[in-house]
Amino acid sequence: MKKKFKVLVCPLDWGIGHATRCVPVIRTLLEEDFEVILAADGLPMKFLKDYFPELPVIQFEGTKIFYPESGSMTRKMILSSPAIIRGIRNEHLRLRRIVGEHNIDVVVSDNRFGLWTKSIPSIYMTHQVMIKAPSGLKWIEPFLYNIHKIIISKYKICWIPDFPGIPNLSGDLAHLYPPAKNSVFIGPLSRFSEINEEQVESSAKKYVCDILFLLSGPEPQRSIMENMIIRQTEAVSLNNVLLRGLPGEESELEIQGNTRVFNHLADNEILRYIRGARIVVARPGYSTVMDLMALGKDAFFVPTPGQTEQEYLARHLKQSGYFDCIRQENFDVSKIPLSNYSYHPPSGLFNLSLLRQEIKKLKTQL
Repeated sequence: MKKKFKVLVCPLDWGIGHATRCVPVIRTLLEEDFEVILAADGLPMKFLKDYFPELPVIQFEGTKIFYPESGSMTRKMILSSPAIIRGIRNEHLRLRRIVGEHNIDVVVSDNRFGLWTKSIPSIYMTHQVMIKAPSGLKWIEPFLYNIHKIIISKYKICWIPDFPGIPNLSGDLAHLYPPAKNSVFIGPLSRFSEINEEQVESSAKKYVCDILFLLSGPEPQRSIMENMIIRQTEAVSLNNVLLRGLPGEESELEIQGNTRVFNHLADNEILRYIRGARIVVARPGYSTVMDLMALGKDAFFVPTPGQTEQEYLARHLKQSGYFDCIRQENFDVSKIPLSNYSYHPPSGLFNLSLLRQEIKKLKTQL
């Protein structure tokens, strides 16, 4: 009998975005007859367990870094570097034990720095090859890039979920510096890229709304934005839906003024609400950007304060003419442009052929 190769897939546990973009990777691995074991913690683990209930899951804690209520996330990470270094070492040691205990053949790490090992091929997935620093620390960006490059060099392959040229979604994050020798562009990834449109009917009245708010990301900023939205929507006569982005929580309908609130929904339901909304308001996390691009949906981005990556992506995508944006401190529901919105993402860019090609190549090399 032909051996099924075992792949350990482990996303970063800062919000669920890293887990959602692993969905097409996991699907394609399964379609190519790999055996997949999931490793995650917190909300990503809850999301993946719900999404792939048939797959085994190993609880794999990551380094706990909390987003500041104010100030730069990059500065916070620099100050937390001793804890991050300890976390990388602990991840690396734990991985070695897991590889031996479960006879793993390949590791796919979505932005987890320590999940490499010399004993088997390890793949690192990131769109953020270079790390954006706040305006007062721009001089440190080449240093951060070189540190990240050293981490990337520990892995056999670095998958970059973006297009290799122009147009692209990540801008400077993956294109400012020459890619490392082990880097491969696999195209953007979205859990919605292979949805059967015939099975997703969004014309039902309950899916039609003016604004769909999609929340994501770590605390406390997720809750800060949620409270702002609920407070402001009570003062406007619009029909809104708020998806809190809390998998594992009960998903019963709540009513907050004229806004319907859900903790979490299945993908087909999320897609129906996206289709039925006049506009989507969301964080420009890279996974959310890829999902909305895949669907060609108009959206308005509100970057997480202090998260330089999101602040840069929002500007880059606005300059590209794809999506408009505003700083959270200036956010006002009543001023969201529901009519005459002039930013529109291009359609027809997504397919998983590059990803499938790389997975097939990996299979022949094992």
